[in-house]
Amino acid sequence: MIREDKKQAVKRVEEWLSNCRLAIVTDYRGMTVSQMNELRRQLGESNTQYHVVKNSMAVIAAEATGRGELKGLLQGPSAIAFGYGDEAKTAKILTEYVRSAKAPVKIRGGVLDRRLLGSDDIAYLSTLPSREVLVSQLMQQLQSPISSLLAVLTASLAGIIGVLQARKQQLEGGLNK
Repeated sequence: MIREDKKQAVKRVEEWLSNCRLAIVTDYRGMTVSQMNELRRQLGESNTQYHVVKNSMAVIAAEATGRGELKGLLQGPSAIAFGYGDEAKTAKILTEYVRSAKAPVKIRGGVLDRRLLGSDDIAYLSTLPSREVLVSQLMQQLQSPISSLLAVLTASLAGIIGVLQARKQQLEGGLNK
């Protein structure tokens, strides 16, 4: 590559790394072009890009963006999934593809924000519910005490109203006689 082309390639990898929340490094050896395109299509649905990168350029980009943790994962032919959306969904799609397609992709690890993840961590991340489900579970937990308090207050008021109505009927019954 011409020096200027290399600089542009490093800048492109820097841009991908600086904008993503999750970067998963894989070994793609043995994948066919159609398998690579299918994986890219599936990952694209979760706002993730999958690129084959040259290790030396990726190391320079990782250091420039403060994600030097990636250096240890960049050995041998490497492709990186750059996740810009739901991290759990990205990990889930990638691990499911590896499992179901029996593709020769091997997940080496990744970086979530600035934290190094091993392949086991990626597998665990793939088992987590999506962000939307987690937010709804949190909201349900926050609403639960309020709903309970409301039920207790409503029950007390309903009891008082019941007593007052019974007394009213008793008094009306006594006046009609």
